[in-house]
Amino acid sequence: MQDFLLRERQGVISERLRLNGRVLATELAVEFGVSEDTVRRDLREMAAAGLCERVYGGALPISPAHGSLTQRIGLAVDRKQALARAAIPQIAAGSTVFFDAGSTNLAIANALPVELALTAATNAPAIAAALIDKPAVNVILIGGMVDRQTGGSLGAKALRDMEQLSPDLCILGACGVDLEAGITAFGFEDAEFKRYAASRSRKVLVAATSEKFGTAAPHSILPIAHCECLVVENDADPVILADYRERGCRTVVAEKMN
Repeated sequence: MQDFLLRERQGVISERLRLNGRVLATELAVEFGVSEDTVRRDLREMAAAGLCERVYGGALPISPAHGSLTQRIGLAVDRKQALARAAIPQIAAGSTVFFDAGSTNLAIANALPVELALTAATNAPAIAAALIDKPAVNVILIGGMVDRQTGGSLGAKALRDMEQLSPDLCILGACGVDLEAGITAFGFEDAEFKRYAASRSRKVLVAATSEKFGTAAPHSILPIAHCECLVVENDADPVILADYRERGCRTVVAEKMN
């Protein structure tokens, strides 16, 4: 296949991303009969247009996790509840847990048994409101300007508050999850806060719906090897999960919904 025009190349790249979930610049250069620099330029233009997310060596589909927290709360409710039920056994009684902003993390907070005693910190007012109704949970609300998109406090004040904590577990929100790209987020300040929260915590848990896997958002949070536990849906590919475990990330599969 030679002499592809720019629009034709980008159309083929989009189709490869849809079918394979990833493209490599080296392979595309051979297929198109152009230099790798030309392919990388194509990928940069597509990323700037929001058509893909560039990663080392190629590109991934862009994460579908768009929308405000209010919008995302109403999506895939049953699936998030199943993830929450699978995540609860990973939370030790008496521990200190940081709940990052996110609709799946809100589902986990709602699912906590009323008798489970712990100290919970969060930068998300919606999660704090859910936790305050749990009589055995002591709630610490991290302050600062609340970002409407994430539903959580971000910025200097939130970072200073987080500096006072050393959680046993960080339940981290994720926009994209990929073996190579790692855990990623759309917002620069959101990613910065998430990185710091994870670095302050003994363990990191990520619970994510299936459409986030094999996708990336623009800002890196941490590599897969730094995620101690990944909670996934029942339809997750066992072969792919084995790859995550090889990177040192334990996987927990949610029960199939009735």
